[in-house]
Amino acid sequence: MASVRFRLNGLETEVDADPDRSLLDVLRGTLGLTGAHFGCGAGECGACNVMIGERAVTSCDLPLWSVADKDVTTIEGLGTAEHPHPLQTAFIAEQAMQCGYCIPGILISAAALLKQNPHPADREVRAALDRNLCRCGSHNRIVKAVLRAAAEMTTP
Repeated sequence: MASVRFRLNGLETEVDADPDRSLLDVLRGTLGLTGAHFGCGAGECGACNVMIGERAVTSCDLPLWSVADKDVTTIEGLGTAEHPHPLQTAFIAEQAMQCGYCIPGILISAAALLKQNPHPADREVRAALDRNLCRCGSHNRIVKAVLRAAAEMTTP
């Protein structure tokens, strides 16, 4: 056991846990944040994506120790019911989700993209979301929603 400190959704957080435990396990099991989902367990599907700084990363294969002193954003920190993130609003407007299992990871990947590139082209959105698997077939609506959010976020 060790104490690992990091900023989680803007709040200083300290967790006493095995530093080799996956961040996903700590988020879900210890901290009760269930938005990031367990998918493949090998960092291949994106269901567990979180943002470290401005990069989307898989949390199922990320050891807790690696986020020490870093900013971690989960889907719970992206927006709220009262103040949704523009991506969340756009996903609803474009009906870009079905079962919803992959959507938190996709929203995190899209948010990271828009932080790095506020005006992405269609192909750039598709490339940024390439590692997120969705079996429902919502890909085109997801891309449309990300482009809609980008336009709304950059309109004065």
